[in-house]
Amino acid sequence: MMKYFKFSFALLLCLLVAASVEAKGKVKVIAHRGYWKTEGSAQNSIRSLELANQIKVYGSEFDVHLTADDVPVIHHDPQIKNVDIQTTPYAQLKNMTLDNGETLPTLEQYLDKFKQLKVKLIFELKPHATPERNQKAAQIVVAMINAKKLQKRTEYITFNMDAGKELIRLSPKTPVYYLNGDVAPKELKELGYAGLDYNYKAMQKHPDWFKDAKALKMKVNVWTVDDEKLMKEMIEDGTNFITTNEPLTALKVCAAE
Repeated sequence: MMKYFKFSFALLLCLLVAASVEAKGKVKVIAHRGYWKTEGSAQNSIRSLELANQIKVYGSEFDVHLTADDVPVIHHDPQIKNVDIQTTPYAQLKNMTLDNGETLPTLEQYLDKFKQLKVKLIFELKPHATPERNQKAAQIVVAMINAKKLQKRTEYITFNMDAGKELIRLSPKTPVYYLNGDVAPKELKELGYAGLDYNYKAMQKHPDWFKDAKALKMKVNVWTVDDEKLMKEMIEDGTNFITTNEPLTALKVCAAE
């Protein structure tokens, strides 16, 4: 009987602790360009996606460009090894490597790995040269996400308004967030955005946007927040997500708040 009591008490304690962490951990963590600040990883690599999944963040952010012949590839900067991605055919890029030795991933390769994982895709579509090119990029990536039946596991983010509007039009049930930091929540809501995904300095400049977004039932993400004190400030102000290069620190801070 005593053993049963001890077991039951221990189980109850574990459940209470788990419930407490869940209640406190309402702010979710997004690993910026995956979890790359660790051995064997690199920004926007497939390994960084796998590691983001392993540490159990909410989402793994990554960046997508179209090559000159319309192959979507994963890379942050517009150039890889001094070669411009958007004006170069994929055949000339496919053997180029990231810092961990991986070859430049295509979106299709990235998504095929993602289907084996549980983390959310925080899909940044990078700006392209013209409105038409931005719209085409949106069409190509949405078609690929839909073909792989990943709409419910994806959230789109973009700096480009043309791309954002096209993403909203093509995938109205998938959350789309705007990154540029210069549009108030009310206007974004009218355009169909799910929320604002702004640099923390933009939110410090407009602290009322946290309240405005909440009133409009929109979400707020802040990037790129690597300092523990700043994480706490953003949580106190009312952010829903923190995008960070320090996801382990952010997970700890969010669980404690």
